[in-house]
Amino acid sequence: MKWDMESHLPPGVAEHLGHYVYLYLDPRTGEPFYVGKGAGERVLAHFGDVRESEKTRLIAELRAAGISPQLEILAHGLKDEETALRVEAAVIDALGLGSLTNQVRGWRSLEMGRMSLDELAAFYAAEPVTIVDPVILIRINQLYRRDMSPLELQEATRGIWKVGPRREGAKYAFSVFHGLVREVYEIHGWYPARTLTYETRDLTERDASGRWEFDGLVADEQVRAQYRNRSVHQYFVRGNQSPTVYVNM
Repeated sequence: MKWDMESHLPPGVAEHLGHYVYLYLDPRTGEPFYVGKGAGERVLAHFGDVRESEKTRLIAELRAAGISPQLEILAHGLKDEETALRVEAAVIDALGLGSLTNQVRGWRSLEMGRMSLDELAAFYAAEPVTIVDPVILIRINQLYRRDMSPLELQEATRGIWKVGPRREGAKYAFSVFHGLVREVYEIHGWYPARTLTYETRDLTERDASGRWEFDGLVADEQVRAQYRNRSVHQYFVRGNQSPTVYVNM
């Protein structure tokens, strides 16, 4: 059966696929370069994508060479979209973002995706801790990655935040990911946003008005041992979306 792979699936195929997860592969190497999920003819949608990205650049490169990406359905007939999202996320985690043109990890990968057993134990079995110091808790759920370098983690935590004068009373800043303390920093001072230099983040497009960042270093080992990898869930009021919470201030 002849059909235009970049336009439509053969009649009846989409109905049989249901929810599915798919791969785009470079036929020159056989290596996957994009993982996606969808239903219907979603697998073909990237051929019409005009947004600038590494994915569209590679598709254009293949077309210029007179070849097309190799498309594979990795799993189909999945019971619902959530199942497809979970499979997609697991595949992205297994292959690694470094080998793909996907820009982000999959659905809920940060809290449910690939982790070492030690990380999972810390995540689910972390004991709650009572904070006895003046602290600002800073949630970095959107920025956190399990493979962050110490500098990336520090720069994700120190700015840039909408905080008021109470910030000056905080001795320590806790880097918090889904209620778990990932690192503890001793605060040396607060500065208007974009005063400090960042090596791992580009904040030039961020609105800096009314925002602040702190300068500081990783706290001494005695303080870190007291709080790091402990749960502070109890300090976040349900429904409060603010990334920062003051404790003992």
